[in-house]
Amino acid sequence: MYIRNGALAIFSKGKKRENKTRRFKSLRLIWFLLLVFIGCIPVMVVNRIVLAAAASNEIQSRITRIQNQWLIVANQVSKSGYVDNPQNEAIDAELVQMANLQDGRVIVVNRSFRTIRDTYEIDTGKYNISESVLQCFSGQASVNYYRESGYIDFAQPIYSSDSQEVVGVMLLSASTASSRALEETMEDRMRLLEIIEFVIIVIASAALSSWMVRPFKRIAAALTRATENPLEEDIEDSGYAETRAISEAYNKTLKRLRQLDDSRQQFVSNVSHELKTPITSIRVLADSLMSQEDAPVELYREFMADISEEIDRESQIIEDLLTLVRLDKSSTELNVTQININELLEGTLKRLRPIARQKNVELILESFRPVLAEVDKTKFTLAISNLVENAIKYNDQDGWVKVSLNADHKFFYVKVADNGIGIPEEAQEHVFERFYRVDKARSREAGGTGLGLAITRSIVYSHHGAIKLYSRENEGTTFTVRIPLIYIA
Repeated sequence: MYIRNGALAIFSKGKKRENKTRRFKSLRLIWFLLLVFIGCIPVMVVNRIVLAAAASNEIQSRITRIQNQWLIVANQVSKSGYVDNPQNEAIDAELVQMANLQDGRVIVVNRSFRTIRDTYEIDTGKYNISESVLQCFSGQASVNYYRESGYIDFAQPIYSSDSQEVVGVMLLSASTASSRALEETMEDRMRLLEIIEFVIIVIASAALSSWMVRPFKRIAAALTRATENPLEEDIEDSGYAETRAISEAYNKTLKRLRQLDDSRQQFVSNVSHELKTPITSIRVLADSLMSQEDAPVELYREFMADISEEIDRESQIIEDLLTLVRLDKSSTELNVTQININELLEGTLKRLRPIARQKNVELILESFRPVLAEVDKTKFTLAISNLVENAIKYNDQDGWVKVSLNADHKFFYVKVADNGIGIPEEAQEHVFERFYRVDKARSREAGGTGLGLAITRSIVYSHHGAIKLYSRENEGTTFTVRIPLIYIA
């Protein structure tokens, strides 16, 4: 069974490490994808904007160049009187050259809207009453770019030789095939550039993401070492503010665990010592009786009374330990009912008056108002009894113990004050620790186990309350308990 449990533990530890590695890989993958996304998307957007701008600039530049050439040809046509005499071979050659140069078509329309020249020889002699022609006869030249068809249409008025009236219209359809080819070439080069940029970004992102998770890997390695040597090694990493915060939080938790471990070891040691002391006393008394063959009856009675007292002390320690164990369990449930706290305190003091009379200590109860609260009657009575009994035990002869009760709209307050020996300032922060005694000799003489205040604090905390201590040496001690009037589970 032990081997099986050990194997299961090793397997479980291996799974935990695998899960940790998977989580770090996931974090690295997220950062990698984020860096690639942040790097690639802006580059692609900028590339597309640059490509669109370049294509637009190329078209605008081509339009400007063609328009300048077209104006020169229009001036030649106007000066030559070509509209009235379309048999001018020089102008014909110029128009054909312009059409061939622009890989397009040239049409000349006279004032009667009849086509007198078409380099395609398709519409010659036909009428042309298009919108651009009508605009030109009103003196407005026009340029239209049709991206879908891949042509730029130019319409230019032809003026008479004296430039007074429009006598015709010249139309030019110029192909943008060369510009589109240039644009496609730029797109291909841009895609190649994007591939190169993507590869560079991926490599840089992989390196950067690996560098970014390095502090987390160091923390993971430190945590792994911590599982092999629990509570031994702090982790330190200041790579990022986040990893430094994780390190500090872990180290604080580790410090608290060390304190708890030390407290546990001290508690075990104290329990062993406290349980062993009465048994040792019983053994010594029994051995003393056995070593005396003719011991008188009075001596037997005295020793047996001492043995009985040590047995009672042992029983009290065990009972207090069991009480602490029950209070420490998270599953412990309180039997909460609405109790008259005034009557509870009166009953507690009445039961403790015989102990107080042995030292002539006066018990005083002050109730400022009636108080009804939701508490576990048995446990809360035990808590108050421990405080009052301690006040009596560690008081001087002819002293006093005052118990006062007050309340507001949310809490009730029980104050137990005495004028006894008090508690030294350096010991006040330890009095609620288990088995802690300010004066060990006097505590044993008073019959205490060192667990009473620890039990009281556990009971108060289980009621979601608070307990505070005020004390001055040789002047007295005051414990103040605050408990909610309404218990909230």
